[in-house]
Amino acid sequence: MNLDSPRLGILAVVSGPSGTGKTTLCRKVCDGVHAVFSVSCTTRPPRPGEEHGKDYFFLTEEDFLARVDRGEFFEYARVHNRWYGTLKSYVYDYLRRGVDVFMDIDVQGAAQVRGCEDELVIRCMTDIFVMPPSLQELRQRLLGRNTESEEVFELRMRNAEAELQHWRDYRYCLVSDTRESDEARFKAMIQTERLRSSLVI
Repeated sequence: MNLDSPRLGILAVVSGPSGTGKTTLCRKVCDGVHAVFSVSCTTRPPRPGEEHGKDYFFLTEEDFLARVDRGEFFEYARVHNRWYGTLKSYVYDYLRRGVDVFMDIDVQGAAQVRGCEDELVIRCMTDIFVMPPSLQELRQRLLGRNTESEEVFELRMRNAEAELQHWRDYRYCLVSDTRESDEARFKAMIQTERLRSSLVI
């Protein structure tokens, strides 16, 4: 093997309940050159400050389901009564060019990726579950956002309890602590994954 051999990108699937900081962790390691944060499609409306094409591709439900029918999604799922999905073309192109792709997706989407039989995905994938220190701490973090109605908030809490049952399905489990500790441990996991021989072309 040539020591300068090019490698495939890592496909890092990151899951965990809303409020665990997983999106922030992904963005911390994505420099736009060697690693990118996968931009998902969703049918939910934008939150204040969110931009189309940067935070999400905001689609109508009709457009989203038409793309499902055409087989354009790598994975998709209905979460909190909204559709979310990742376009195949977006992910595969980066992986082949040696760029790491970070996907912040729920446990349904992660299971779809994990079950993918595409050789590229099998070679490149790793998965990380970000766990809250406790449900009480998670509740406080979500309350601090103050971005949703009480009904949506309670739905997120119920979904969080269900998601927590799946942490053993993942290669890594990061129990959230301080922002600094979470970031250091997350980066260490990624550095380890980049040394895998299966990524060498």
